[in-house]
Amino acid sequence: MTFPHVHPALDAALVARSYLEPTEVQSAVLQPEAEGRDLLVSARTGSGKTVAFGLAAASTLMPGGILPPPGAPIALVIAPTRELALQVEAELTWLYAGARITSCVGGMDLRREARALFHGCHIVVGTPGRLGDHLRRQNLDLSALKVVVLDEADEMLDLGFQEELEFILQAAPAERRTLLFSATIPHDIVSLARKYQRDALRIDTIDRSTPHDDIEYRAMVISGHEHEGALINILRWFDAPGALVFCATREATRRLHAALVQRGFTAVMLSGELSQHERTSALDALRSGRARVGVCTDVAARGIDLPALDLVVHADLPTNPETLLHRSGRTGRAGRKGVSVLIVPHSRRRRAEQITNAARVRASWSNAPSAEEIHQRDRERLLTDPMLDAPEGQEREDAEALLAGHDAVSIAAALLRLYRRGLPAPEAIGQSFQPTTEAPRTRTRAESHSNERPDARPDAAPGDRGGDFVQFRISVGRNNRADPKWLVPLLCRVGGLTKQDIGSIRVFDTDTRFEIRREASEAFTAAIADLPPNEPRITSAGDGPMPPRPFRPKPFGAKPRGPHKPGAPPRFERRT
Repeated sequence: MTFPHVHPALDAALVARSYLEPTEVQSAVLQPEAEGRDLLVSARTGSGKTVAFGLAAASTLMPGGILPPPGAPIALVIAPTRELALQVEAELTWLYAGARITSCVGGMDLRREARALFHGCHIVVGTPGRLGDHLRRQNLDLSALKVVVLDEADEMLDLGFQEELEFILQAAPAERRTLLFSATIPHDIVSLARKYQRDALRIDTIDRSTPHDDIEYRAMVISGHEHEGALINILRWFDAPGALVFCATREATRRLHAALVQRGFTAVMLSGELSQHERTSALDALRSGRARVGVCTDVAARGIDLPALDLVVHADLPTNPETLLHRSGRTGRAGRKGVSVLIVPHSRRRRAEQITNAARVRASWSNAPSAEEIHQRDRERLLTDPMLDAPEGQEREDAEALLAGHDAVSIAAALLRLYRRGLPAPEAIGQSFQPTTEAPRTRTRAESHSNERPDARPDAAPGDRGGDFVQFRISVGRNNRADPKWLVPLLCRVGGLTKQDIGSIRVFDTDTRFEIRREASEAFTAAIADLPPNEPRITSAGDGPMPPRPFRPKPFGAKPRGPHKPGAPPRFERRT
């Protein structure tokens, strides 16, 4: 399907940009029933929404085929972030060749924007806060406005811009077109549309059965202390020309960015604390390929469009399904394929499953790539690298001269050293994910009342328990109300274990002894080496047999001591 005729100038601009076929949302807004009407459109990020609302507004902005002289703006586009507003300005600049377009965003010179508005323009693109500021200062005149576009409206409401949006919309003329574009249409968006749109045409181009066909979702299970190593290996494994790493906080962003730069990655940071110039420079580095990894927070990455972005890594789990889809939507845009990887610590696997299920995405679960797997993948990439194509001309002569002076193995070794020189070394990490198809075994009544692991008998030999075990000691016991019901989750959390890694647990008066499978004991020892002071002390207890549990007969009718519920975890005093 080719683009329908819109306007000679716009048609020429589309051809010059190689826009030969419209996307689904672009085709929908150009249907006859959409002409001249308010539109409420839901479409995925990366589906060509900017060009779509630019084309949809053309009939209203150029009724006689030409734009009027610049003056008070005739179109206003509101976007949630500075980056998205500047991207929209760039897109409309080539689509409306010859139009005067002014941007009004935070972090830019307010006086320069005011001068541009005073001298006149056709289209204003801005963020809600800065546009509201210009309105209050009477720099922005909306009296001639014909079209208002709300781009990524759901994100603007999420960022708390509802009051500013309503202030701007109330200042706009009542006889105008309002085009509202949003990835999702929650209740707040519906209320906003009912209040400020007139007989809006609803357009939905999202297939709810498949969240995004062009994005492959992967979930990689790790131990808690291997977070940075897993991220390094994931970036090395995929070797994407462009990648975004999402963190939950600015502090995590700074830490991971410094770690990646130290390991040799060309990485930039995108955070709300950066100036506009610093953020623009970081984005330019990602777009030009000078940097291949961007480490960012959710707020800093809203609206970012990077054409060569093939990989998204969730270093910190998203807080909800919407955040997962929004982050992942930075890749797989405009028909390109992309991969979205969640780094999942053992203790948060259930939460990760809940988020992916709620988002209706099917993620494949595995371990993070090991150092051996990455070295093997490097060898495969080297053998298929285009630089090994047959040389021609001067290259062939130089190659023959090299062969005349050196043997082939020495030349190949030099090639390997050059190839590996710019590759960050992978990390040695454990294999944490253990898929199982065994059905859970029902515990007996005796096991339910025992303070030992049900899969480990006190008198069983290590081989009978399914493997070799190492003993550890934790500094809480019967006097601290120690109980396996909360000890097992504690060990999994601080040591990056699964329940299958834990053997017998025996509670004594002042401490508790427990067993860890020998395969997991080394990683467990490393994980507990730097526990915070508010955690109980855990030390190694050697490889000997588990000491017998002391016999403590209970008097008939005895009740649990203490004012609180039996088995409740105690509060640990700070170690000094």
